[in-house]
Amino acid sequence: MNARILILGAGFGGLELATMLSEALGQDAGVTVIDKGEAFVFGYSKLDVMFGRTTLDAVRLPYRDIAKPGVRILQETITEIDPETRRVTTDVGTHEADYLVIVLGADYDLNATPGLSEGGNEFYSVAGAERVAEIIPSVRRGQIVVGVCGVPFKCPPAPSECALLLHDDLTRRHVRDQCQITFVIPLSSPVPPSPETSAALIREFAARDITLISGRGVDALDLASGAVVLDDGTELPFDLFLGVPKHRAPDVVIASGMTEAGYVPVNYDTLETIFPGVYALGDVATALVPKAGVFAEGAARIVAQTLIAEVRGGEPRGTCYIEFGEGRVGSVDIDFLSGPTRTGAFHPPSAALAAEKATFGSRRRARWFGTLTRLGASQPN
Repeated sequence: MNARILILGAGFGGLELATMLSEALGQDAGVTVIDKGEAFVFGYSKLDVMFGRTTLDAVRLPYRDIAKPGVRILQETITEIDPETRRVTTDVGTHEADYLVIVLGADYDLNATPGLSEGGNEFYSVAGAERVAEIIPSVRRGQIVVGVCGVPFKCPPAPSECALLLHDDLTRRHVRDQCQITFVIPLSSPVPPSPETSAALIREFAARDITLISGRGVDALDLASGAVVLDDGTELPFDLFLGVPKHRAPDVVIASGMTEAGYVPVNYDTLETIFPGVYALGDVATALVPKAGVFAEGAARIVAQTLIAEVRGGEPRGTCYIEFGEGRVGSVDIDFLSGPTRTGAFHPPSAALAAEKATFGSRRRARWFGTLTRLGASQPN
């Protein structure tokens, strides 16, 4: 007992890991969680903010509300990570650990796509979603491109959801006929592990006159000509670009020497890095699962089981909920233990799945933050 466990990042993976360790070890957990932010926001809530279904204040879950035995959460900015000594330096001081878990997610590299920061609008960050929420109500006409700038990227269904919810918004405001929506994605289909899910989304795009260009990424925005330049040289005119930026590990992780090709390699069975006692999970790691919160949560369970066994001396499956517009939610159960060919079971959109998505969020709010009532039960956030 009395091991020092240092968790860097308080997202899906960090919160689940801290919760499991607290539940198993109580006051002896010895867990410190460091995150530069003040609050947690479910990733899918950003779409709700973008399209005026809720506000950022309504979906923020302050870390100060967390009170778990054996766990302390510090709001500090990490400036250096030494994986060999398991020592972490922040803007406040230095922390040493017996076990170090890197759960810092992936950062967005807007500069990797020329023109994006000057002429586009990314909607994957909280700040980006807020900015887009101010822009969308003023859109009355023109060419709108929803584009993905590179792979891998978080939550593969999210840009599809953006295109469908944009259609809903424009239709509600009676301007859809004056707008053209094009969706560009470098993947072969919207959700490659599940052909059934992809087929359902493609049908929805066709029914709503949304042009899908798959297998192509966005290389640049040519602001002089007003064109989105794809990786095959094709140019698409645009008046509004809503983009998913290229992803990479945070600078502080890259500077630590732990990364290869932009991410931290891990043992797929244990999620331990090449440095003893140092683990990485979620979007920051090179693991054979999508970059999505539910998979970080599942990975946290694997690490938790290891650390609990070590101190006392999950698995990569998950369900992604997909907004289909018109108040309907579908889901896909993706299994990344099913062999060389990954499988995904599709569940068609329905009101019942919309209610299930609400339960998904409320249960985690209760488990991580100790409240079911703060955000209300009518809207999943």
